[in-house]
Amino acid sequence: MAAIRYGQIGVGHAHATKMSVYRNSSDYEVVGVAESDPELRKRFADHAAYRDLKWMTEEELLNTPGLQVVGVETKVRDLLPTAEKCIAAGKHVHIDKPAGESLPKFRSILDEASRRHLAVQMGYMYRFNPAVVFMRDCLKKGWLGEPFEVHTVMSKVVPASSRKGLADYPGGIMFELGCHILDLAVGVLGKPESVHAVRQHAANIDDSLVDNMLATLTYPKAIATVKSSAMEVEGFARRHFVVCGTEGTFHIEPLDRPNVRVAFSTARSKYKKGYQTVEFGSYSRYTGDAADLAAIIRGEKDPEFSYDHDLAVQETLLKACGMPLT
Repeated sequence: MAAIRYGQIGVGHAHATKMSVYRNSSDYEVVGVAESDPELRKRFADHAAYRDLKWMTEEELLNTPGLQVVGVETKVRDLLPTAEKCIAAGKHVHIDKPAGESLPKFRSILDEASRRHLAVQMGYMYRFNPAVVFMRDCLKKGWLGEPFEVHTVMSKVVPASSRKGLADYPGGIMFELGCHILDLAVGVLGKPESVHAVRQHAANIDDSLVDNMLATLTYPKAIATVKSSAMEVEGFARRHFVVCGTEGTFHIEPLDRPNVRVAFSTARSKYKKGYQTVEFGSYSRYTGDAADLAAIIRGEKDPEFSYDHDLAVQETLLKACGMPLT
C-alpha cells in the first residue's frame, strides 16, 4: 500500500515537533516542511524532528505532486488562515490546538472541508491515550451507565519566560492547556447547555496571563468542572479525568502516564464488581492520531471525532475562556 504524502506548515507551535511521529510511521512519506519566519527556521533547522528534511515555501509545499495531508503547526494566531489555504488546495489537515480565536472562521473551514470531503483532525493530545480509549469503550458498552459528573484538572508550572507569549491570548491558560481536557469532557457529555467561567490572574508575577481558571459545564442531568492553572507544582502528576456514571466511576490519573481506577456496579467481562486498577504506563503521544488519520484518508473508517464535535469543543472553549463567539 502506497504511503500517504505528508507535509507540515509551521514549526512555531509548542507541539510542532510531532513531525517525528509521521517520519517514523510506515503510513506516511514526509515530503518537507515550510516555515516563513527565518528565525524559527534557523532555530529548528537542526532539530531531530526536521533534520535532513526539505525546507520549502508554503506554495511549494502545497503544490508538491501527490501531497495528501498537511500538518498545520504554526503559532496559534496563524492556525486558521493556514488551514484555510490547505483546505482550499484540496488537502486533508491536522490542525494543532486550539482552533484559533474566531469561531466563524473555524466554522467556515469545517463547512468547506465537509463540502470537499476532506478530513480535519484536531491536535488534542489525549484522544488516543489508551486509558481514554478504554474509557470510551466502557461508555459505549454501557458499563458506566449514564454519566452525571465529569471532573478534570490539567495544570503545570509555566516559567516566567514562557508566560508572556501565553498572555498574548486573552483566553489564558484554559485556552493553551485546559483545552485538551475540555475536549474530553465534551466528548463524554456533548455540547453543554451553559458554560460558567471563572478567570483569575493569581501569580505574583507582573504580567497579564489569566493563570488560574475554572469552567463549569451544565447539562440537563450532568455537571462537568474543568480546571487549569499555570502555577501547580508537579502539576503533571495530578492531571486527571474522572467520569461518574450511574453504573460506575472511571478515574484516570495521571493523564500523561495513565493509570485507571475504575469501579463497576457489577462484574463486567474480565473486570470485577467494585474498584480495581488498570495500568497503562507510558505511551507515545500522537502515534494513535497519525494512524487514525491514515485510516480515514484511505477510506478504511469514519472519523472518531466529527466536524460537529470539533465545533462544539471550540465554542465551549471560547465560552470557558470568556472570549467572544463572533
